[in-house]
Amino acid sequence: MPKSTQQPPEVANDNRLVNRLCVVVFLEWVGAGAILPLLPLFLSQHGASAGMVGLTMASFFLASLCVQYPAGRLADQYGRRPVLIGGLILFAAASALFLLPLNTIGFLVLRFVQGAAAGAGEVASLALVSSAIPDERRGRAMSKIYSAQFTGTSIGPVCGALVGVAHMGLLFSATALLCIIAAIPVLRSQHIKDNDQHHLKVGPLPTISIDGALIGALCIAVAFGLLIGVYESTWTLLMDVRHATQFQIALTWTVFSLPYVFLVRVGGWLSERADRRVMAIAGLGVGLSFLALWPHISSILLIIALCPVEPFGSSMMLPSMQGLLTQGRAPAELGRIQGTYATANTASIALSASLSGWLFGIRHALPYSLAAGLGAALLIAAGISWRSTPGRTVKESQASV
Repeated sequence: MPKSTQQPPEVANDNRLVNRLCVVVFLEWVGAGAILPLLPLFLSQHGASAGMVGLTMASFFLASLCVQYPAGRLADQYGRRPVLIGGLILFAAASALFLLPLNTIGFLVLRFVQGAAAGAGEVASLALVSSAIPDERRGRAMSKIYSAQFTGTSIGPVCGALVGVAHMGLLFSATALLCIIAAIPVLRSQHIKDNDQHHLKVGPLPTISIDGALIGALCIAVAFGLLIGVYESTWTLLMDVRHATQFQIALTWTVFSLPYVFLVRVGGWLSERADRRVMAIAGLGVGLSFLALWPHISSILLIIALCPVEPFGSSMMLPSMQGLLTQGRAPAELGRIQGTYATANTASIALSASLSGWLFGIRHALPYSLAAGLGAALLIAAGISWRSTPGRTVKESQASV
């Protein structure tokens, strides 16, 4: 008799939950990504100065920084589902209100609200996966969520470019509609509702356990944020110094982003078979090595050729990082754990991005070298913190997400 390949009911239910959340994350980030590249031009056309444009764009990250931990606490206390739905509806409302004839302060407030909504939704969705999926299958589940996000952020800007800044009203409307549509699977899924109710904490929340696993994860969060912040602030400037054309600059961003969609799924598979500590440290180590290398490469063609290689490291790191962050945690902790990690990462991005431009003006390689050096020190600190943290998980036979 051939061996049955039918999944156990609990695995099939978990697959459906993760697939629904992938749809949610994809739709939200397609909409968010579509308006992002053109928003500075839209703001400029509506009277915003260069300083106000920068402040409005930065307000998104500031709001996420302020909201992520409180959102995690609300998710632990009242459930992940209402926080996720609230974030989607709030993002939709803020996007729709961009259609009104507002002044520059009004646009800044709406961008702040979008950042708060995105931060809350991110924390709630990751906490929901962490609480619903057993540790032995969590790496692949997380990788699917990240893959959906990267797919959305890759497709969204292309859609926005096709529509153009002259029709930003259409993009704002489409973004609002996509977020509303994304809320439907969360509202209709009985499995999501049941899981949320099952893990809902009645009474005072337990104190988060501050242990080596969490400290190491926060070290990685800060190191990864340093890397992202440098790229956000100075990558285009570095390419311009290398005399890259606008097309070549755009191409570097595209060929850097797209590999994540596929490689992060590989990272999820490996996170359940290899030592997660090694995967997280070595993966981010690859990214930091490239960060230190870029300012010393003068050939644009070589840079374009190497851009798809760097995501291999971060793609291996992300699912393993989530596994280490959440393994062995009580469900009532997971919202605040995700909020703490996200807050540390966002704060690091904001600080790195704000300082990198100034450092770049002193010497082009300075922000890259400094961030890589600090990141390497944080990797060592993470390794020390994880000495007694289990790096492997017991695999579930025939499990598949």
